[in-house]
Amino acid sequence: IDTKIVRIFNTYGPRMRIRDGRVVPNFIYQALHGKPLTVYGKGNQTRSFCYIDDMVAGIYKLLKAPINTPVNIGNPDEFTILEFAKLVLAMIPSKSKIVYKGLPIDDPKQRKPDIRLAKKVLPWSPKVPLRAGLASTISYLSNLPLE
Repeated sequence: IDTKIVRIFNTYGPRMRIRDGRVVPNFIYQALHGKPLTVYGKGNQTRSFCYIDDMVAGIYKLLKAPINTPVNIGNPDEFTILEFAKLVLAMIPSKSKIVYKGLPIDDPKQRKPDIRLAKKVLPWSPKVPLRAGLASTISYLSNLPLE
């Protein structure tokens, strides 16, 4: 059986549900509504964010590839949660501040995909920088009706 297994990492972009609980729409929602951005711990945990167009391109290439092992599709560029919160606040005119809450014990310290296999076999790597992808995501989410 010709199967494909993709491991996706923190996909974001327009058409996200603004209240889905993930950090990208959470921070955007909080900033758009003047609410504090909630950072857990000191915000030193890292995440990597992959724009939806890059994710779709990677999955499409995987579907056409002669490989049947799991392939990581994501963006290996890491940002701390605190860096990400500050970027959102820099991109959205908001009076929001950052508030710190206790770090949940099950919160991963790092999320960074190893995409060497995707680069070699597909070949694929993400193209959209975080700031550019975030701009289109903010634009979409800011045009939704207020909740």
